[in-house]
Amino acid sequence: MEDGLGFFGLILYLAFIAFFIAVGWKIFTKAGKPGWAAIVPIYNIFVMMEVVGRPAWWVVLFLIPFVNFVVAILVSIDLAKSFGKSAGFGIGLAFLGIIFAPILAFGDAQYQGPAAANSGMTPAI
Repeated sequence: MEDGLGFFGLILYLAFIAFFIAVGWKIFTKAGKPGWAAIVPIYNIFVMMEVVGRPAWWVVLFLIPFVNFVVAILVSIDLAKSFGKSAGFGIGLAFLGIIFAPILAFGDAQYQGPAAANSGMTPAI
């Protein structure tokens, strides 16, 4: 009986992973980027920086403990704004991504361009 629960857990886990690969793929394709980039580690962060309009060196900030939490929140807000959503939706993406990311991916939101690049808040470095 224990083996059956382990097998069911594995199937559930794989379904969860497949669903969120589809979510990332859809978000990238909506933004005009290749969907496969969502499944390539580190490169997907580079692509996300392009989508939201942040400089590529921000990828390094994702590697710094504690700083990465703040950067992830900022990027989530930028992602929401890039799709015409509010900063509140971006906070939802950051803290409840399991709910808000599928809404962004499969909802009617249209990519409007990189929000950070349009806001004038991107450093010129």
